[in-house]
Amino acid sequence: MKYVLMFVETERFAGELAAMSEQERQAAFEKVNRWFADNAAKITHHTRLQPAHTATTLRLDGGEPVVSDGPFVEGKEVVSGYAEIEVADLDEAMALARSWPACPVVEIRPAT
Repeated sequence: MKYVLMFVETERFAGELAAMSEQERQAAFEKVNRWFADNAAKITHHTRLQPAHTATTLRLDGGEPVVSDGPFVEGKEVVSGYAEIEVADLDEAMALARSWPACPVVEIRPAT
């Protein structure tokens, strides 16, 4: 089955990452790179998204579409990247998400 793991960055996590020394930040990124390498057989595609302030949102829930800058939700959490995975079932997707070494929230959705 195909799933998308969406990595959700919180304000707290972003603050902690920003407060790290360059060496600590590099070690954190190395953990993420290792996670992708260790799970490469299950990952069909992945990318890191540009920061939330670069987003453009198109709201289609009214008469005319409304375009605005910024993330699509009002909140303190934003999706910072994703990985498409091919695994046997939701249990395997959850096991993979549990091992994610970075953002504190991972949303899992089935994909078609």
